[in-house]
Amino acid sequence: MLKSFYPKLRIVARDNVLRVLGDEEQMASFEENIEKLRKHILKFNSLGEEDLIDIVKGHRTKDDIPEGVLVYSMSGRPIKARTENQQRLIEFYEANDMVFAVGPAGTGKTYLSIALAVKALKEKTAKKIILSRPAVEAGEKLGFLPGDMKDKIDPYLQPLYDALEDMLPQVKLQDMMEKHVIQIAPLAFMRGRTLSDAVVILDEAQNTTPQQIRMFLTRMGWNTKMIITGDTSQIDLPRPQQSGLVEALHILKDVDGIGIVELTKKDIVRHKLVTRIVNAYEHHDKEREEKSKTGNQQIDNTKDGESINKD
Repeated sequence: MLKSFYPKLRIVARDNVLRVLGDEEQMASFEENIEKLRKHILKFNSLGEEDLIDIVKGHRTKDDIPEGVLVYSMSGRPIKARTENQQRLIEFYEANDMVFAVGPAGTGKTYLSIALAVKALKEKTAKKIILSRPAVEAGEKLGFLPGDMKDKIDPYLQPLYDALEDMLPQVKLQDMMEKHVIQIAPLAFMRGRTLSDAVVILDEAQNTTPQQIRMFLTRMGWNTKMIITGDTSQIDLPRPQQSGLVEALHILKDVDGIGIVELTKKDIVRHKLVTRIVNAYEHHDKEREEKSKTGNQQIDNTKDGESINKD
């Protein structure tokens, strides 16, 4: 298609190199448009025939200035807030250096947070992305996992890889990870570090202990933004261990520079069944709590009666 637009040029493509010979004026135009195409792909992760024609002819592409879009997925789908609370998360991120996003499964906490981080990286407002998760098993013991350290922690961090792979080309993502532009690490490896010039995301924070989350929050360096996500209804810590996220929300609720967004079941953007499942479990938890209260009251009444009879 490019050759058809530049009949006076001889264009040869070998591997990832284009060699161009011919008319100087067309060569200058060709180079300028190639740079526009490169930027388009970097922004939208896709390049259709219509986009190529519009760019070469000097027209503005239809998706040039979309409203509210953070980044584009590998399929070219725009990633942006889909609910009011998700939009609040974006606004709080822009207004604060630290944001807590708390809500049930499927509300887009992790996905939207990683989209904000990828956007910062593409716009060069951050030099790196650091993603972390506590390595806590969800109710089952996995035992000793084979392999080196990376092999052992990868199963816990897979949801983070999934989101990144949806927003960045595989080759580029691999290159960024090798160069430590994108770092994925378990929470235990954060002690002693100062995290500067970065967007730092702590996922599944409900499974941190008070000591762990306190250690993590104090890693913050200059020109850094932190996003802490979690679901207080899915705590996998062994009893009676207290969740660090619950404690942190209580302690930091009135601190300037920290935004707290509470997402609800209305913000669930997964399959419609996820909303129904969350509703059913909430109803079940309320019934169990009411039964527990009724049982405790009966025990208290019995004790009072016994004490009166003894007197």
